Amino acid sequence: MQKKERFEKVIGWFKENVPVAVSELHYNSPYELLVAVILSAQCTDKRVNQIIPDLFKRFPTPEKLAEVEPGEVFDYIRSCSYPNNKAKHLVGMARKLVADYKGIMPDEVDELLKLPGVGRKTANVIASVIFNKPAMAVDTHVFRVAARLGLSTNSKTPYEPEKQLMAYIPEEMIPIAHHWLILHGRYICVARKPKCVICGLQPFCDYFNKVTKQPAV
Repeated sequence: MQKKERFEKVIGWFKENVPVAVSELHYNSPYELLVAVILSAQCTDKRVNQIIPDLFKRFPTPEKLAEVEPGEVFDYIRSCSYPNNKAKHLVGMARKLVADYKGIMPDEVDELLKLPGVGRKTANVIASVIFNKPAMAVDTHVFRVAARLGLSTNSKTPYEPEKQLMAYIPEEMIPIAHHWLILHGRYICVARKPKCVICGLQPFCDYFNKVTKQPAV
């Protein structure tokens, strides 16, 4: 199957079967989403969603967060992975956001990358989810699912599948496609034992066809 055809079939299946796909992180503002995404690195969304209510009650704005030292933030996020580093990143992010952007979230990936604790994946999430820009955030789920489906090939870094996915997914669909791939990887195409038996993408999945030695339709 040619890559263009594979993309068309995968996108068509998702459009029909998963017409709505959104982030599972809880947030009410760009600032809250950025904090949640920073916390979500190597941590589950479920755990982050348990942490953030008290955190946002204490630090409802970047201005409030910028006023304190990381140690105070640590007390609210200690149950998250790498709380020391994340506390430093959150305070640094808030201070730069307030000092350089007057507390207003920038909408360009290059500007978001200037904030402490913000890598390319996080910047792409904010650009896509908040500003609906054609930015493809590649986390472990997206990386794995794209490779198994055959949407990305020979990828060694997250930037490689990002480029391949962006090249074939229609620009206006990139934001929702990001969620399609994440959720599929989280609940169906899991890392150790993918649930191929209940996956609707079987007919045009490169991984499934190789395992079962069935030709793709």
